[in-house]
Amino acid sequence: MISHPCATSLALYILWITMAQVAGQEDREKTTALKDLLSRIDLDELMKKDEPPFTFPKTLEEFEYAFNEDGQLRHIKTDEPFVFNAREDLHRWNQKRYEALGEIITRYVYELLEKKCNMTKAFLPEDATEDEPTSFIYLSPDALSNPSKLLVLIQGSGVVRAGQWSRRLIINQDLDSGTQIPFITKAMEDGYGVMVLNPNENYLEVEKPTASSPLPSPTEPTDEPAEKRERKDDKESKKKREFYEKYRNPQKETETERIPIRENASSEEHVLYVWDNFVSRAAAKNVFIMAHSYGGLSFVELMNQREMQVKNRVCAVALTDSAHNIWLQETSKGTQDWMQQHCCNWVSSSEPLDAPLDAMLPDCPRVSAGIKQTHFSAYNALSSTI
Repeated sequence: MISHPCATSLALYILWITMAQVAGQEDREKTTALKDLLSRIDLDELMKKDEPPFTFPKTLEEFEYAFNEDGQLRHIKTDEPFVFNAREDLHRWNQKRYEALGEIITRYVYELLEKKCNMTKAFLPEDATEDEPTSFIYLSPDALSNPSKLLVLIQGSGVVRAGQWSRRLIINQDLDSGTQIPFITKAMEDGYGVMVLNPNENYLEVEKPTASSPLPSPTEPTDEPAEKRERKDDKESKKKREFYEKYRNPQKETETERIPIRENASSEEHVLYVWDNFVSRAAAKNVFIMAHSYGGLSFVELMNQREMQVKNRVCAVALTDSAHNIWLQETSKGTQDWMQQHCCNWVSSSEPLDAPLDAMLPDCPRVSAGIKQTHFSAYNALSSTI
């Protein structure tokens, strides 16, 4: 029997459609499977696959770095400046290494405050119990007893601690650029008592206890034998582990929790606490304040909380790139008028040093800090007020 040509063509057409549908279905299934695979792969984790352990030296010597006679951080073998990208394509590891060096720098600056500047720690809160976290500030020998002048230094926010203006400048430029040491030594020579605040030491960071394994949730009753069900669960768990271990970096950062320091849990709280418990009982008739960045905001908040006390004790305030905002902080008209007379804000600018700049808000004059962003102009202006 010979098939009719039309019937044959129709059959071939139906077969072609069917094959196309099957091929399309297979493509869709492959696409779905690929999307599912990609959704399970954490690209960040893939990049960490060959990441070295987060174990870094504990001293400058072990890092093979040292500060030279000019206060510049240099490699002890090559005399080269610090290199951030010690290992290519390992940004997280490089950042952790930088942070580890930063912690060493912090301890190094503390040593300078104690040995070079002869300053001592005063712990906060003063009535802390043995088992609660504490912070501290640094005091010159005559910080509380100097009858004439007291200089209070307040740095900005972030990782910087007592005695530092900028960790980046300490590492990449020199100690004079990034620390408060030059201002402290000059102030002591000029007869000031000095108080170095520590507004970013706000909490104690402790490792979180290991979470206990949750109890198994009740399952629906099944006729499947327990042994077979356990083997099946073990097999599924093993497959999941193998899949994730293939793409995940087994190195994990320690989980921590922060315990706030009482009455010093923020920069604003810290500045207020130091004012109430140290500055207010200092013998000095004339108090001068230098505040950088967020430290300026904390000072304005102090003005909001202790307006009359500050006006009665503080002679002049030098702000550098201050982050304060009299509108957002709801500063009174009286405080704004006082700031106009007693404060000046040195701002990063391409204009010559001390050149007047347009005022952004009706609070205090703004002048150029110059390209080098020096703090010495601010200190000299403070000194000239007596």
